[in-house]
Amino acid sequence: MSDAADVKPLPPEPAASSWAAVFSLALGVFGLLTAEYLPTSLLTPMAADLGVSEALAGQAVTVTAVAAMLSGLLTASLTRKVDRRIVLLGFTVLMIVSNLLVAVASSLAVLLVMRILLGIALGGFWSLAAAVAMRLVPSTLVPRAVSIIFSGIAVATIVAVPLGSYLGEWSGWRSAFLAAAALGVVTLVFQSLALPRMAPRVTARLATLWTVLRRPGFALGIVGMVLVHIGHYALFTYIRPALENLAKADVDELALLLFVFGVANFVGTLVAGWLLGHSLRLTLALMPALMGVAALSLALLPVGRAGYVILVVLWGLAFGGVSVAWSNWATRMVPDQAESAGGLVVVGVQSAIAGGAAAGGVMFGIGGVVTVFTISSAVLLASALLIALRVKAPDTARI
Repeated sequence: MSDAADVKPLPPEPAASSWAAVFSLALGVFGLLTAEYLPTSLLTPMAADLGVSEALAGQAVTVTAVAAMLSGLLTASLTRKVDRRIVLLGFTVLMIVSNLLVAVASSLAVLLVMRILLGIALGGFWSLAAAVAMRLVPSTLVPRAVSIIFSGIAVATIVAVPLGSYLGEWSGWRSAFLAAAALGVVTLVFQSLALPRMAPRVTARLATLWTVLRRPGFALGIVGMVLVHIGHYALFTYIRPALENLAKADVDELALLLFVFGVANFVGTLVAGWLLGHSLRLTLALMPALMGVAALSLALLPVGRAGYVILVVLWGLAFGGVSVAWSNWATRMVPDQAESAGGLVVVGVQSAIAGGAAAGGVMFGIGGVVTVFTISSAVLLASALLIALRVKAPDTARI
């Protein structure tokens, strides 16, 4: 079958915007990512309470990421006949159940199974988000809608770790997951009121994923996206030793810098929504270029305290736009199979997170934080060049 024959005509776009539904999806992303990040700040008390090592307790993060990857890959095909409203509400219910049962888990095995449920919800919700945005607002407003939805990631980055740490100290680690479950209930109510019925429009199957990858330029774009995320997560895994060793930040300064990074990340998602309205290619290439410059400068230049703050802000701003930009790219490249394209984006991102962290560990062992930041910046700058020269980036959805 030819690529032209694979392209399906698109249904009419919505005549009016449903911004309440868009914000309900942003709240869903915030709740899911907050739950995913909570173990990061609660690892020690979780391990002690369950009678396992911190290394074993850390697998709560690993199983979530693996389940999210598989869910992102399979959601479009397994739910192809189900109203998208019901699917999204179902993922929110899974998030609530996961957090509640993690909060009362008596063993690591139970906890890990419940974290798998969270991963299913996370990967599925993320894979559908951009495609659903196309059904909630007119095409000219899709970049803005996607930036609002994915701003939930940045807000979770700011809130999850300090919230988990505070609640863990105040009333135990289980209370943090109860709070996440309560947030899930609020999200479910909001989404029940805001999300319209959305009958499935495509009959995605597993074979559809291969069809999407065969579309001209799509596979190369996924390669560029994966390189950007590998470069970032190799850096981000070692942001603490970098700030301690290069910027000579103490504990209080480190907390402040990480907070500043999170705020810049949030602002970056909103800026990206505006920038995408002008040029998708510029947005895709500019983000890794700025991250690469910031990382290389952090590693090699004696910029002083103020300079380090500026570079951290620049890095946070740039990465804030990455998820927004690539989700928009996928929907513009394959608007008729946006859900399957979104699933492939989730798989690429989740695998890049694991690969970036692993590669960063190897580089850190070989030459320390300077090596990590120097090589990762080279990967980011190379990915920016690849995207600028070779990756297709339509500024309107092709039909």
